[in-house]
Amino acid sequence: MNHRTTRTTRTTRRRRALAAGALALTAALALAGCGDDSGSGSKDSAAASAAAKQPDLRIGGAYIPEPTMADMAAGYFTLTNKGGADRLTSVTSDVAGSITLHSTEGGAMKERKSFEVPAGGKLELAGGGNHLMLENLKRKLKRGERVPLTLRFQKSDPITIEVPVKEATYRPGQHDGSNASHDTHMTHTSHSSHSSHSSH
Repeated sequence: MNHRTTRTTRTTRRRRALAAGALALTAALALAGCGDDSGSGSKDSAAASAAAKQPDLRIGGAYIPEPTMADMAAGYFTLTNKGGADRLTSVTSDVAGSITLHSTEGGAMKERKSFEVPAGGKLELAGGGNHLMLENLKRKLKRGERVPLTLRFQKSDPITIEVPVKEATYRPGQHDGSNASHDTHMTHTSHSSHSSHSSH
């Protein structure tokens, strides 16, 4: 009877010890899992914060080659973004009936609804690549004058720039020693003031 009681007591103790060990292991795994989730949450939060960062846009090197046609011209510039991602959705000017966004692929020109402005990156409009087409011009553009363009974005307020008309063969950095970005006068326009501007 005593032996049986002793064995039963030992068995009970072993079971309790095993159960306690299992509970401890489960708790440790749960804590480890919580730690992983916390780390993942931090990464997700950082990514969300970066995505939500406001765009910080600067425009430089804008120019319009003097057009050979009276009713159409091309426009180029470099848009630098030091903030979160944005999109250029449209461009208008009081000298053109319409301005469309175009890309060049395989030598063929294709109209685009918008251009991506990558976070911490650049959108470059240049000969042979992305560019603007100023159509139905109200007058022929001449070298030396400046053309106002208003750029609209998905997130940012509109930006109005004064774009110089250069000689037809102009290429940035090839015809003069000046920095082309210095020729671009840029002003930010609030949505309310833009509305009054576009009504003219």
